[in-house]
Amino acid sequence: MDNKIWTPVRTLFVVMLAVSVLALVVAAIVGGDWVVWVRGVAVAAAAAWLIALTGQAEKGRRAAYVRIRFIATIAPIGILLIVAVPSSGYPLWMRVEQGLVGVLLVAVATLVNRRTVRQAYPKRGKLG
Repeated sequence: MDNKIWTPVRTLFVVMLAVSVLALVVAAIVGGDWVVWVRGVAVAAAAAWLIALTGQAEKGRRAAYVRIRFIATIAPIGILLIVAVPSSGYPLWMRVEQGLVGVLLVAVATLVNRRTVRQAYPKRGKLG
């Protein structure tokens, strides 16, 4: 596998972190309730963790790759619910921010779910 896949993945996660931190800044300026702060901090922390996992996956750690693949594939479903449900408790600006985070995760999912990437991280007991 070409390890160049991890540069755009890392970049997408860095953008996700930046967007999440920006959301926290907006919450500080406009005043966000507890649900905004909890979600904002959780997404920023997750982005930082995903950046660290990217380094591990780049070194060939299957567990890191599987976590990235799972989160990037499943999280956009939850984000869609936050964005789509008007009574979710999130202000419009945060739903927009979460929509952007969802798009970034879908881009990551598209990259890491490619056949060549999946084949580079075989299940135990399977060779290349």
